[in-house]
Amino acid sequence: MVLCVDIGNSNIVLGGFDEEKLSFVSRISTDTAKTEDEYASIILDVLSLKSVDRSCIDGCIISSVVPPLNSVIKKAVKFAFGIDSLLVGPGIKTGLGIHCDNPASVGSDIICSCVAANKLYESPCLVIDMGTATKMSLIDKNGTFVGVSIIPGVIMGLKALSSGTAQLPQVSLEAPSHLIGKNTADSMKSGVVYGNASMIDGMIDRFCEETGDTLRVIATGGLCDTIISFCKHRITVDEHLVLKGLNIIYKKNT
Repeated sequence: MVLCVDIGNSNIVLGGFDEEKLSFVSRISTDTAKTEDEYASIILDVLSLKSVDRSCIDGCIISSVVPPLNSVIKKAVKFAFGIDSLLVGPGIKTGLGIHCDNPASVGSDIICSCVAANKLYESPCLVIDMGTATKMSLIDKNGTFVGVSIIPGVIMGLKALSSGTAQLPQVSLEAPSHLIGKNTADSMKSGVVYGNASMIDGMIDRFCEETGDTLRVIATGGLCDTIISFCKHRITVDEHLVLKGLNIIYKKNT
């Protein structure tokens, strides 16, 4: 089994692949203060919770947008399983062409989601990754990464409403029953849910106008289920696109 680790700003997502089958997925909080021993213990606890024997893990690949945790997680995996992890970055074969000003600056999570979208879906396509930030990445008809638009994330916007104002409370992220809110909580939920859905619809239109292509749209990330169902465009949801990309990249490099 290949352990795929997606280190994000808010969560670390763990996934185990038996060939092409995703056997388990688990999310843990990102914490740069934790040591490699603590993360090794957490990872082993996750495997126990998912009824996976530690001896089944024979490979590991990591995508990270939190550099301070790169060596910590690699050491944790080495301690737990006795294996060296691959880290997505310079020198790793991805099979994805990157046409932008500085290819090395493209986040590894973006690379992984685009690798999976290019293999599993039809290009040209637009990949929407809804995490701490919302990233909209374009892959052209030749399967080449062209560029990305990065937008403040859904939770980030929701927190900004309550922390940046004197009278707006903290509310849960869920759609209200009506667009027009009749109370403060429903009004905030409406703005965040329907507002983000409308933003995504508008950005899709602009991507299509600028490229002149009809783009297939794929959404991924922990927040896509909450927002995408309220979009007017036809969007394919694949929640674990980054993990699938990691598994594809691992196979290219082993």
